[in-house]
Amino acid sequence: MNRIPILLFALCAFALNGALAQDETPVIPVGTLSAYPTIVQTGTHPEVSWAVTIPETFDKVVDVTESATLVPTRDLVMDVRVIGNGVTKTSSSDPDEVVEVPVDMQVNYSGQGPVSVFFDKRKGVKPNKTVYSTPVSRGSTIDFGGRFYHESAWGPFFDSATATANIVALRNGSMPPTSTPMHENPATESFLLPYLDENGRVKLGARDVLILMEVTHSDTASSEWDLQDAALLLTFYDERNDNGHGNNTDGVDSSNPGQAPFTDSDPTVDDESQVRGHRKK
Repeated sequence: MNRIPILLFALCAFALNGALAQDETPVIPVGTLSAYPTIVQTGTHPEVSWAVTIPETFDKVVDVTESATLVPTRDLVMDVRVIGNGVTKTSSSDPDEVVEVPVDMQVNYSGQGPVSVFFDKRKGVKPNKTVYSTPVSRGSTIDFGGRFYHESAWGPFFDSATATANIVALRNGSMPPTSTPMHENPATESFLLPYLDENGRVKLGARDVLILMEVTHSDTASSEWDLQDAALLLTFYDERNDNGHGNNTDGVDSSNPGQAPFTDSDPTVDDESQVRGHRKK
């Protein structure tokens, strides 16, 4: 009997079924693979079946206005990360000295007022850290703004709520609206390069959107207007229902894994409220 090919099939099927459960909203195409029978006689062929889940695109869950205001089309959870601060200024005490300056990046959810999610120089950027996370409701508005701070004075404030061209929201496949293509420009900030493909288009996950800000210039014809002063990366997830701490609706407590019932080993942690990327039940 020819066992090796079928064994490989079985291992792949187990890995796909176990690691990529289909109740999750995937960020890349995922699927399952199975073969029957798992052991076959030489000269015969197993029956192979598979299923692939394609992730929803950003446009299916969030609308983007011309001014870069985001409008969710259903209830979601939004995570915000800061991926870059590219603002530098010349020192008034030494014209030859160029210094990095802090930028204030803000999120305004549903007109409730701006919330500062970052205020620091470039050194304070931690791209893997979620700086702001909130549930967002269907039909709500999400706006963004930014300004720099240099030598005890604030620069002008630009935000998407006032329909300024200084804030743009770019999805996967978008071309950044700059006079010189970013991927060909040696002055392109290094923090943006991982988010551009070889053709200069934005390269993101299915549920991501890149917010770029120009906070130092208002003239779009200026050679220094490049939308590289500040950058946020947003990811949207479906909410997942749970019933509080520990032994939640699926019977699994992530601080005390296994089958319910259990005494929650850490009642201070709402285990499943931290889970992201699941479809609503």
